[in-house]
Amino acid sequence: MSRPILEVIALSAEDAAAAEAGGADRLEVVADMAADGLTPALETFTAIRAAVAIPLRVMLRLADGFRTGGDTGVAALRERARTLRAEGADEFVLGFLDDSGQADLRAVEAVTDAVAGCPWTFHRAIDRAADRDALRKQLAEAPGLDTYLTAGSPDGVTDGYDVLLAEAARTTAKEPGYRPRLMVGGGLTLSHVPGLSRAGITAFHIGGAARPQGWDTPVDPAAVRAWREALDGA
Repeated sequence: MSRPILEVIALSAEDAAAAEAGGADRLEVVADMAADGLTPALETFTAIRAAVAIPLRVMLRLADGFRTGGDTGVAALRERARTLRAEGADEFVLGFLDDSGQADLRAVEAVTDAVAGCPWTFHRAIDRAADRDALRKQLAEAPGLDTYLTAGSPDGVTDGYDVLLAEAARTTAKEPGYRPRLMVGGGLTLSHVPGLSRAGITAFHIGGAARPQGWDTPVDPAAVRAWREALDGA
């Protein structure tokens, strides 16, 4: 059995190297955590790619919130996606909602078409969806979608814990819309890990937890290592 996936947010090459040293399996590459993570500069991506050997998932999001900004925003996202792909990015993170609070299928299809063949995560936009189950059914046949990153609630894992357990059971059963891997992140703490692991969840995502001194400081490899050991022990 493969070990649980530990994904760490990286804002820089320094973050990336520290996360890899601590035992991260994958990085989510973003910029501007004040806006909950936006598409990084090309130079940041290339520096991170040169610094580590582990997989990178690159954020495709140009503004705070989960709307694209219409045709202009979608066109800009497609251009950024193509540029990153041309420079070697081959995994991505994205998620867009429409005015009704469901998946913006037109935007999702347009952006993922620009990086066709690449795996991608639908991020915590699902936690703001009007109907989580309906969103999953909308995206059930989306090419490349292999992961949902979710806290189970917009307010974090503690509030969303029961939702996560229910979705873990449906993921294990491979119900329609629940075949992608469930990755938990957003207010995740080490105390949550044993119960989530028992429920069959095998992927975990941390950002602030890898920076005990706050977002103004780089990733601490010792903090990442503590998570690595906890996940392997669970």
